[in-house]
Amino acid sequence: MSHTPKYIQICDEIRGKILSGEYAIDEQIPTESSFQDLCNVSRHTVRHAISLLVQDGYLRSEKGSGTYVSNEYTQKLSTDNNQKKIGIITTYFSDYIFPSIIRGVEPVISAEGYSLTIASTENKFRLEKQSLENMFLAGVDGLIVEPTQSSSLNPNLSYYMQLKELDIPLLMINAFYEELETPCLRIDDELAGYKATNYLIAKGHTDIGVISKTDDIQGKYRLRGYLKSISEHRLNYKPDLTLYYDTATKESLQLRITEYLFENREKLTAVVCYNDEVALIVISACWNIGIKIPEELSIIGTDNAKLMGTMGVNLTTLTHPQEKLGEDAARWIINKIKNKKADNRLPLYDPELIEGDSVKIIRK
Repeated sequence: MSHTPKYIQICDEIRGKILSGEYAIDEQIPTESSFQDLCNVSRHTVRHAISLLVQDGYLRSEKGSGTYVSNEYTQKLSTDNNQKKIGIITTYFSDYIFPSIIRGVEPVISAEGYSLTIASTENKFRLEKQSLENMFLAGVDGLIVEPTQSSSLNPNLSYYMQLKELDIPLLMINAFYEELETPCLRIDDELAGYKATNYLIAKGHTDIGVISKTDDIQGKYRLRGYLKSISEHRLNYKPDLTLYYDTATKESLQLRITEYLFENREKLTAVVCYNDEVALIVISACWNIGIKIPEELSIIGTDNAKLMGTMGVNLTTLTHPQEKLGEDAARWIINKIKNKKADNRLPLYDPELIEGDSVKIIRK
């Protein structure tokens, strides 16, 4: 149960609907009695919330008429601070490849005289909503976003539509929302899955499993590349060698991978992992149940994350241009701020295979 005062909760709810465009400028909001019934609070609580939003410039009250959305908040966003700002929203920023991406962004932004506002969603829609609202409040001039659960239907699309209406440049990185036509910088994820599987097949493997993430579009495309390679080489697709997971089940992934490997120990010779983070979990699970890498199981990842703790395994993986992607994203968004008509078409990065010692050649 939330311990936030009721009037603050109502403030946040109304502010969110204004920032997302659900309540448009000059539109009359519901009456105090409507909020009173909807939120099960006193009229005094509703009036307190509305008065705060009037003070902040989100609403204006017209005596005898009602309460309306004000345009003062949009003027405030552009005049509160003369410092030019760029926002970046990532799913995570303290681990995996995200610090490297941000390291690429920061010097470019700084050199151009912009400040950087960073937020993380932890791949949760609730935190994405909060992050987007904070970016509106900060008055960012441009926004770089790594989508949250990008292959799922997103409940926050109205915020992105509001960015377009306000003519605030938006760039997606690593993934995109299929519902939106938005410029995106990312690797060719289908090609990554395809190259990884081709490499294993070239080493003589035919019983190849795959571990795929279902709520991020990278997983969808990497799985497509895996299936394309399997099909082109006329190998039988074996559904029982496929393990799916999503953000909600990520915490139990170590256990599920251990069970998956134990059950398929006699069937699998190799596995394509969604990314290097998953590959590390596979290595750990193999260690725990006594599967030798690569003698008994070959492993290939994606992203070249240079993770520590791989238990002596030099992982075979595919590249991800982490810092370069950050640099390119920063340059693109600054150029777009300066020239709103700049080209939205962006190339895909070609993932290159990096050979380690986690794949065995099968002699036939």
